[in-house]
Amino acid sequence: MFSESVKHSIQAMMHLAENDGNLILVSQIAEIYDLPKHYLAKLVQDLSRHHLIKSVPGRNGGIRLNKPAIEIKIIDIIHAIDGPPPEHEMCVFGLDKCSDDVPCPIHSDWKQMKLGLESKLFNRNLDDLNKELKKKHELLQIS
Repeated sequence: MFSESVKHSIQAMMHLAENDGNLILVSQIAEIYDLPKHYLAKLVQDLSRHHLIKSVPGRNGGIRLNKPAIEIKIIDIIHAIDGPPPEHEMCVFGLDKCSDDVPCPIHSDWKQMKLGLESKLFNRNLDDLNKELKKKHELLQIS
């Protein structure tokens, strides 16, 4: 559903949210999630360009969230990495362009599912995800 870059960006931002404003090195996050450092650094640049992450250069530098986790919507991360949705979308089956005027075979069903997903993403934030992840870890007895 989402690109690998979006998934890794959300992971990195959730890690930053867990660390409550402390500066974290990109290399530390890359190691935790087993990602190439240069790849994650590029994602951080994109997130920084969209004012989601603040990068502090220098010996004691690192990265942190640019605003509270509760103010960062998941959809903002998606758009920062993958860009806004295209004006004309392709059919979910890849058959051709798909719209209300020229629908694909499952257009109406997919449109309803997509609208539901988008409404949830617009309303979800990093703080929500972190709280739910902590609950999951407690259920799994992972610390």
